[in-house]
Amino acid sequence: MKYQEINGRLVPEGPTPDSSEGNLSYLSSLSHLNNLSHLTTSSSFRTSPENETELIKEHDLFFKAVSLCHTVQISNVQTDCTGDGPWQSNLAPSQLEYYASSPDEKALVEAAARIGIVFIGNSEETMEVKTLGKLERYKLLHILEFDSDRRRMSVIVQAPSGEKLLFAKGAESSILPKCIGGEIEKTRIHVDEFALKGLRTLCIAYRKFTSKEYEEIDKRIFEARTALQQREEKLAAVFQFIEKDLILLGATAVEDRLQDKVRETIEALRMAGIKVWVLTGDKHETAVSVSLSCGHFHRTMNILELINQKSDSECAEQLRQLARRITEDHVIQHGLVVDGTSLSLALREHEKLFMEVCRNCSAVLCCRMAPLQKAKVIRLIKISPEKPITLAVGDGANDVSMIQEAHVGIGIMGKEGRQAARNSDYAIARFKFLSKLLFVHGHFYYIRIATLVQYFFYKNVCFITPQFLYQFYCLFSQQTLYDSVYLTLYNICFTSLPILIYSLLEQHVDPHVLQNKPTLYRDISKNRLLSIKTFLYWTILGFSHAFIFFFGSYLLIGKDTSLLGNGQMFGNWTFGTLAFTVMVITVTVKMALETHFWTWINHLVTWGSIIFYFVFSLFYGGILWPFLGSQNMYFVFIQLLSSGSAWFAIILMVVTCLFLDIIKKVFDRHLHPTSTEKAQLTETNAGIKCLDSMCCFPEGEAACASVGRMLERVIGRCSPTHISRCEISLSSLCCR
Repeated sequence: MKYQEINGRLVPEGPTPDSSEGNLSYLSSLSHLNNLSHLTTSSSFRTSPENETELIKEHDLFFKAVSLCHTVQISNVQTDCTGDGPWQSNLAPSQLEYYASSPDEKALVEAAARIGIVFIGNSEETMEVKTLGKLERYKLLHILEFDSDRRRMSVIVQAPSGEKLLFAKGAESSILPKCIGGEIEKTRIHVDEFALKGLRTLCIAYRKFTSKEYEEIDKRIFEARTALQQREEKLAAVFQFIEKDLILLGATAVEDRLQDKVRETIEALRMAGIKVWVLTGDKHETAVSVSLSCGHFHRTMNILELINQKSDSECAEQLRQLARRITEDHVIQHGLVVDGTSLSLALREHEKLFMEVCRNCSAVLCCRMAPLQKAKVIRLIKISPEKPITLAVGDGANDVSMIQEAHVGIGIMGKEGRQAARNSDYAIARFKFLSKLLFVHGHFYYIRIATLVQYFFYKNVCFITPQFLYQFYCLFSQQTLYDSVYLTLYNICFTSLPILIYSLLEQHVDPHVLQNKPTLYRDISKNRLLSIKTFLYWTILGFSHAFIFFFGSYLLIGKDTSLLGNGQMFGNWTFGTLAFTVMVITVTVKMALETHFWTWINHLVTWGSIIFYFVFSLFYGGILWPFLGSQNMYFVFIQLLSSGSAWFAIILMVVTCLFLDIIKKVFDRHLHPTSTEKAQLTETNAGIKCLDSMCCFPEGEAACASVGRMLERVIGRCSPTHISRCEISLSSLCCR
């Protein structure tokens, strides 16, 4: 019989034989409690017992198995209350606080408590259960822990009557084959029905031991637990020996509700160009149902299946058929469903074929996965030819190996416990926060760190190259171009703060725009901003600027030209100081050109760095320092700034260095703009409504059209239709 818990009462689900009010009269006396979760059970007992008392006893055994077969801990329990009717307890949910490593265990124990079989605590050897208001103590003899190979857990207890009982709970694939009694086929049908609804299913079974059987079992368990070698293998063998010849009691199904905005988050990940795989231990039907509900699979998607494969040859043939189907149909999106058994066969000898099929699918779902299999799938993706960056998201202890194997691991703190969060790189409270973590914080971090790395290369190339060029003019005599104080303070004081603040505060696009437009994430995919092309651009830019610093200064004062009013000429240290001054100003202004998000801190450190350099140089060269052995820089900087030609040269070289870079940026933004650059223009012009100028790049329009209209305005023509389309509010500035 199938029952569904509604408002704290077990109600038969669907038509059932012999479900008269007399047989189910005890159900109507169940207490009504608030804040109840959804529970569906399937009992495999006889549906026509001889009397009501026998039916209650049979259901009592089922719920006692649920209340005893677990590792739940309890606190804040009041044990002085008594039940006032069959299957009823006065313990309110607020008086019970269960803690479990699995939310399924917690949900089942709480549901059994609402039905009337209340687990009220345990010690090292005793588990206490209150049934019909009567306290019963079961001696806990052994716990057969859950593991990913067996997919079940069991407890051996001694009932108050002295009977030795084993209660087992686990997946139907691991429990039903071990059963020799009970309504196995009916329960299997019920489990499949529950799975199609997206519920998480478990089967419950038990076994009675005679005194002789228990003595042998106890001896074997003791020997296995105290073994010094191969302890795990011996324990697994003993557990297999014990968990056989079971009598099926029934099955449970718990609703695993999706968090808020799971569908929206997965859709955003797909729009961002991120391929999403779901690795779960749930049953095939449950996994597919959840994937459809959360948007991982679409209703219009062609679902391919690789399940229930028995041999390598069958698996290889099925993979080849799937590959042909994908090749023949180029239009329909494909989704792949793989179970754990078939995955093991596919990874054994057909990795390349399996990965080829997976790469051509829009979504992949792996069900009935053991924790180690999840890690193997992550490793397989990491070593694929594309070498993608993998990110694993999990919320339970069974996801730890997967989180640790991936490049980046994210743990969700929730009812599954804290194991995933403790072993992850980042911990979040809800799945929906993943979109902000990736599209906003991840995007910002990547932009900042990419610019930071390449800017450091750039400014040090600018710094060292003039020194190298100077050696050709001083016969490689090791004469330095810059004073030792400038050599020391260049990276420490003069150019450090602007890039530091940039790498902390830069927001090249508004966070709301990044989160609402996941496609912007594609602009930084495949490490695009740290590619060889971008690195070469920054390096060549550094060398070209260094050449301008050195040879520009050399052309100015290298021919013994007098640039002072009294006819004196500049010397060696003045030459180096001029090149150093141009360099400090240029690299600082270059950082300013890269900055999109200006705050008072950015202004302070950017312009303050240049001012600090001038103030320090005047202070350092204007005083005779008694503790310095040489006074090479005395009055050099003051003398340099007293020349109008030097000021003109500084401005000219700075403009020359940055002019070509600015021109390149302008034409790149108009001829080959990225989605991020378009978003920047939209955001920048949202307040002032651009005048159809080079700042305006309408959606869906060719880039050259904007340049063409600009040229038309230059010669006196303007397009009124396009002005209205651009919503120009300042039309008086366009055409008269």
